[in-house]
Amino acid sequence: MTTTPPVTRTSQVALIGNPNTGKSTLFNNLAGLNTRTGNYPGVTVEKKVGRIHWDGIEIDLIDLPGTYSLSPRTPDEMVSVDVLMGHAPSIGEIDAVVCIADSTNLERNLYLVSQILDMGIPTILVLNMWDALKERKDEFNLADLRERLGIPVIPAVARKGTGSKEIKEALATLLRDKPKPKRLNVFPAPFNAAMEKVRGRLAETKSRPLAEYEIERLILDVNGSVERRCLTHTGPDFAEFLASVRQELAEQNCIVPRIESECRYQWAKSIMSGLFTRDDAVKPRSISDRIDGLLTHNVFGLIVFFGLMFLIIQTIITWADPFMGWCEFGQETVAGWIEASLAPGPLRSLLIDGVIAGVGGVLIFLPQIVFLFLFISVMEDCGYMSRAALMMDRFMRLFGLSGKSFLPLMSSFACAVPGVMAARVVENQRDRIVTMLIAPLMSCTARFPVYWLLTMTFVPSVVLFSIPMGGLAEGGGWDFTLPALVIFLMHLVGVVVAIPVAFLLKKTAFKGEASPFVMELPDYKWPSIRTVAFRVYDRAKAFVVRAGTLIFAATLVIWAAGYFPGDHAVQHELEARMESLDEETDSEQLAALEEEHQEISARLIETSFLGKAGHFIEPAVRPLGWDWKIGVGVVASFPAREVIIATLGTIYSLGGDVDEEDEGLRGALRESTWPDGSKVFNIPVALSIMVFFALCAQCVSTLMVIRRETNSWGWTIFSFSYMTILAYIAAFFTYQIGMLFVA
Repeated sequence: MTTTPPVTRTSQVALIGNPNTGKSTLFNNLAGLNTRTGNYPGVTVEKKVGRIHWDGIEIDLIDLPGTYSLSPRTPDEMVSVDVLMGHAPSIGEIDAVVCIADSTNLERNLYLVSQILDMGIPTILVLNMWDALKERKDEFNLADLRERLGIPVIPAVARKGTGSKEIKEALATLLRDKPKPKRLNVFPAPFNAAMEKVRGRLAETKSRPLAEYEIERLILDVNGSVERRCLTHTGPDFAEFLASVRQELAEQNCIVPRIESECRYQWAKSIMSGLFTRDDAVKPRSISDRIDGLLTHNVFGLIVFFGLMFLIIQTIITWADPFMGWCEFGQETVAGWIEASLAPGPLRSLLIDGVIAGVGGVLIFLPQIVFLFLFISVMEDCGYMSRAALMMDRFMRLFGLSGKSFLPLMSSFACAVPGVMAARVVENQRDRIVTMLIAPLMSCTARFPVYWLLTMTFVPSVVLFSIPMGGLAEGGGWDFTLPALVIFLMHLVGVVVAIPVAFLLKKTAFKGEASPFVMELPDYKWPSIRTVAFRVYDRAKAFVVRAGTLIFAATLVIWAAGYFPGDHAVQHELEARMESLDEETDSEQLAALEEEHQEISARLIETSFLGKAGHFIEPAVRPLGWDWKIGVGVVASFPAREVIIATLGTIYSLGGDVDEEDEGLRGALRESTWPDGSKVFNIPVALSIMVFFALCAQCVSTLMVIRRETNSWGWTIFSFSYMTILAYIAAFFTYQIGMLFVA
């Protein structure tokens, strides 16, 4: 009796399919939590690999980007082709492919299946949404499909976990037996003759031999990846030869690349012929079609969409707030415990103002990220996300983006961190990076305290107009005031600037052929709790593990810059004396010590590296109407914009626990003077600061998430640089023009 030897090498299996076929859900079912993420070398496409142990075989399941074709137009599609061809250095040769298809739209999905079969890789076809097909009361001949394709075909319902065991068993058999699928012959004789001609010419050039599928792609993909690789070894003569081959095909009515879609869809139609026992034409209008009559309507659909977007943002703010409060409470509790356990000194300051502040700076964003991706995952899984992108596409195309960019930008009004992460819904790499670069221009909630402090301090409370409200007392109604208008306009600044920025980026750095908006509209279905939970967990984990470490490190750097190189001995001595006093019996002495402590803290921050940086940049910010104190506040607020308020409180000897409502801080700002006795702050200065904060990149968390999502320090530095330059120019003109009116 002979036995098949066990497979010892970890097998590489690629999971591929059209968008909206349930590929991510199937991946989570097969791999569970045993996954690792990263990026493919040189691109911003996420690499997601799950480890499967089954029947003595170890499998690395590689979740490839969703694609409709292996004729690559985007970096995402290029990654899929490179992996399948064995050109991805971090993966190597692919042992098998699991191709997932939508059972209810199988004929269209077979286009991708035919390309994979042409590659000669052992393949399993998974027919997902099998329950939806059965609900239509269609009798489908599964055995005939298996016979016609010559590969394992497994029905599945990914959102319920049905079919996962059968897929693993089929994979184990496939990896042991390693059958080679029969290469399809979908092209006419002239095309096959052209392939032989190209093969012969390549042999003459003594270049690397190409596989059948690579020769096929060499002819079909004009200026494609295979052609570019080939020309590096063959030269311009081969390019002319290839052009002549395509011209000869065109003369024989085999026009490239149209011939591929014609032949493959004709093949798919022949495969599907007779598999259903009833005619598709007599099917009644589906529930999804009836729902789309409302949700994709030109008027009612937009009303529902914008209402849903508003509800999501408002809910994120409302629901996340208690959890953010718990994070702050936990941060304060731990800080209080350390304060009670350690004597005042550098170690205590490091732990409280550096370590705990850094950890808190990471966790404070987690509730918003969790809730945002909860909504995104629900909308994706139920099928609404595709409709939303479809409705917004025409508007977003006006400045070079696709409809899928709308949700990340809308989300950024709550916080740019989850907004940037939400850009993952944009498949096209150019559109995705542009979306991430302009998302921080949306006015997030962290900017509001800055707007509120300066507006309520310096903008006169003038009533512009009132709307009387019936039933209220005389004089009652809604008053629309000048401060409210200013705050509204500050939120609008980022939107107004983002539109031309996106347009310019798409015309310059991200110039390229506009990708067609191809969007499959899947049937509506109830979202899977398991799938939604996996997606939310994956995004939250990615933020904490990868972006969080960078945010934490940046917070420590800012703490060190504000602490050193001053001598804090007197400050720590005062803190120790203050902690030894009783608030009730020693209130007068405690107040005197607090005042002295605040003055010393103000001097220490002025002489720190941070303060020196403020003095150093004062000549640069003077044209904006700012003094060194404002400069220090801007530099110190790099971790988070709202930090400027606490920093100004420290500089003006009020302590770091002030907020935007503090009357003492407002009074200090009003009374702040230049050496000649003139006031530092006025309306143009206040507007200048607000405009700067509306456009600047003063948020290390956002920058670190951009670094994590783009896998590039270059785009991170570019984002910070262009936003800072924009903010400076806008603040300059705001102040200079404003002073003309003041004068």
